[in-house]
Amino acid sequence: MFAARSRLTILSQHLPTKAIRTRQFHSTLPTMVQAGQSLPDMEVLMEGSPGNKINLAKELTGKGLIVGVPAAFSPGCSNSHIPGYINHSKLKDAGQVFVVSVNDAFVMKAWGQALDPSSKSGIRFLGDPTCKFTEALDLSFDGSAIFGGPRSKRYALLIEGGKVKEAHVEPDNTGINVSAAEKVLG
Repeated sequence: MFAARSRLTILSQHLPTKAIRTRQFHSTLPTMVQAGQSLPDMEVLMEGSPGNKINLAKELTGKGLIVGVPAAFSPGCSNSHIPGYINHSKLKDAGQVFVVSVNDAFVMKAWGQALDPSSKSGIRFLGDPTCKFTEALDLSFDGSAIFGGPRSKRYALLIEGGKVKEAHVEPDNTGINVSAAEKVLG
């Protein structure tokens, strides 16, 4: 510890003060999406096909819910997480509901049809193929070992008036606990 301090002291004597301040400023990590934050105003999400861009900042001006998942068709997402929302008695009270995953629009369309063939729930399935929306919320993680690249943490965001009212983000990125339908919708 003392050796590190002495190296920093020696280094700081030879660097301009501005360089030291800049380094210290950038050492703070960004924080995940929080209550009160506006949704990112970007047209990077896709519904059904790449030509159908969706901007959730413009779509969700009232009450709504965004459920983020690591991967379409994965066991936890398909067998438990999203069916929990589709079958929840209070889903209609949530307003507009969107499921977002770092997948292409075609995969999300097929997954939505597999989970809710009649579209009775009203949930809309959106692809975030570039991970830009997910990154803007600071909800991405390195899923290379399992999914081949960056993925979305599992989360649920309650939205009111275009702002996040509540953020339910899984602390381990992929578990199904705090973002489960029964905990988010009651």
